[in-house]
Amino acid sequence: MQQKCLKTKDNLWVLYNGNEYVVGLTEAAQSDLGKVTFASLPKAGQTFKQGTPLVEVEAEKAVQEFPAPLTGTISSVNEKALENIDVLNDEDEMNAWLVAFKDVDATEFNEL
Repeated sequence: MQQKCLKTKDNLWVLYNGNEYVVGLTEAAQSDLGKVTFASLPKAGQTFKQGTPLVEVEAEKAVQEFPAPLTGTISSVNEKALENIDVLNDEDEMNAWLVAFKDVDATEFNEL
């Protein structure tokens, strides 16, 4: 299965890696927010509906709430970001991932 990465209108990227759907901040979101100082991430096992509040990010320029791009269950969170928030300021946006989803309807992903 080939990886597929899509971007949402809310400046999140969603990568399907063949197993789960990983969600992170795009370069545009990082640029708009400035240096991220805090992120409120959900816990693994929580379930979200597409469009409901998923993550709140506090940064130099703004506090922004990002909605869930997909309906599904959180399979993992970026523990490194919880330990060191600077991970979310990484120039490589793939390191700025927030959460991963499982049990997702692929149709929702393909419609992003």
